[in-house]
Amino acid sequence: MHSLRNAAAVLAIAAAGSAVCATTPASAVVGGTQVSAPAYPWLGAIGSPVFPLRPGGQFCAGALIAPDKVLTAAHCVIFAEPAPAALTVTFGRADLTQRDGITMGVKAIRADPEFRISTFAGDLSYHHDVAVLTLQAPLSIPTAHITAPHGPTATVVGWGATSNADDSNAHLHVATVPLASDASCAAAYGAEFDPAEALCAGSTIADTAEFDSGGPLLVDGAVAGITAWGKGAAQPGYPGVYARIPSGGL
Repeated sequence: MHSLRNAAAVLAIAAAGSAVCATTPASAVVGGTQVSAPAYPWLGAIGSPVFPLRPGGQFCAGALIAPDKVLTAAHCVIFAEPAPAALTVTFGRADLTQRDGITMGVKAIRADPEFRISTFAGDLSYHHDVAVLTLQAPLSIPTAHITAPHGPTATVVGWGATSNADDSNAHLHVATVPLASDASCAAAYGAEFDPAEALCAGSTIADTAEFDSGGPLLVDGAVAGITAWGKGAAQPGYPGVYARIPSGGL
């Protein structure tokens, strides 16, 4: 599902002249339906003008949790820490090929100090995959709330790929995904899954995919996790892995 999710981010930051190493992005929503921007006014498309392979330079997503703070995945942005101005966040744009919405620059990046990268079956996996961007100025738009994961299902939303074979999607999609038990996630990913810092969701019908990284896993409309990584998109036996949000903040 997400084995290539951060390739875009790496290329973008590499082009900006920052030090990088290989990483993997998350994909678009598989099995979803198109949705309009007003449904998620706090959802931001994270990108860079130096990444021309996607409309608007988008390669990840994030949620506005305070007027000038965006919650996202560390693997999306950590390589831009020396040059946060290389990143932009656009709100209120459902179709990335358009020029509507509000685009803000980024002035600071704070990643979870425990963030680390390892490997699973030849792909990259991420741990404590949480970061907060500080925007150049506060916004007067709705912000997202944070909750703990609960219940049988969740909602995923993003501009990512709609299948493993198609990463050209530029439209915002939303889908309902089942929350997986910690036991089933551990059975899929072994030691690479730690229930203290991650959870799993998704099925062969609906999942996140390339370029969905950093976007929210929503429960009752609030952010319960952050799209992080996974083995392929909608692959049997491999639900997506989502970072838990630290209760004490970053």
